Amino acid sequence: MTDRKHPLNGRTAVVTGGARGLGEAVARELAARGVRVALLGLEEDVLARVAATLPTPSGHWPVDVTDDAAMARAAEDVRRGLGPVSVVVANAGVAEGGPFADSDPVSWRRVIEVNLVGSAVTARVFLPQLLDTRGHYLQVASLASIGAAPMMSAYCASKAGVESLAHSLRAELAPRGVTVGIGYLNWIDTDMIRDADQHPVLRELRAHMPPAARRTYPASYVARRLVASVERRSPAVYVPGWLRGVQAVRAALPGVVSLATRKELNRSQFTATGLLGAGGRAAERT
Repeated sequence: MTDRKHPLNGRTAVVTGGARGLGEAVARELAARGVRVALLGLEEDVLARVAATLPTPSGHWPVDVTDDAAMARAAEDVRRGLGPVSVVVANAGVAEGGPFADSDPVSWRRVIEVNLVGSAVTARVFLPQLLDTRGHYLQVASLASIGAAPMMSAYCASKAGVESLAHSLRAELAPRGVTVGIGYLNWIDTDMIRDADQHPVLRELRAHMPPAARRTYPASYVARRLVASVERRSPAVYVPGWLRGVQAVRAALPGVVSLATRKELNRSQFTATGLLGAGGRAAERT
């Protein structure tokens, strides 16, 4: 990467979950910096509309990130169509909320499959190209990777998993010139979060968080921070920045969360939400 002002200019990047929300915002930010963007996701028509409006040569591939064979074909198609990939943003993710004991096993498992298994499949199929380009892999994680919350067992488990996956990949790939970053994110203004606020269980969860932790950030702002971290090949990016401080006290978080939520959980009756947002509904159909 030789252009100091635009180090990603002319490169090819892959964004999973690129149809809407943070994935779309990241794709637009990358394209604004001269990057050719490959959008991967389930919603073909929406992906096509996003790709058509990007200012750089781009393409879209409708694919389920948990499908190994389909993802391998998509990776080869991207290489042929846009050139070898230098950046992969593993963003595809879904969420659900509610008591674990009453959760739908299919929906619960789907969260794990999309968020964790899908990230592993994404890394596996694009790794040969990243090795060739000595590129960068960015794993979108969450505050849930640092501290788990009740009523979101599948999401928290999956995000803790992707954090560990990224740490493992970083150690493996560093000697071969590939860098790995983790994006620790909080609430983002996407259709998934707006849908979450319609359900009492997740609305209550947010209401009992400290004021700073309840704030929702525009997807475009988060995308700028993520893409800037890719340009620097940073090992971690925190949005908002105060999340970095949470790392220092993460060992104490389970006990704190348990004490803070015990009274509310004892007196409230919550029901499962199902998969959230348009992306969740697309994953449910698949």
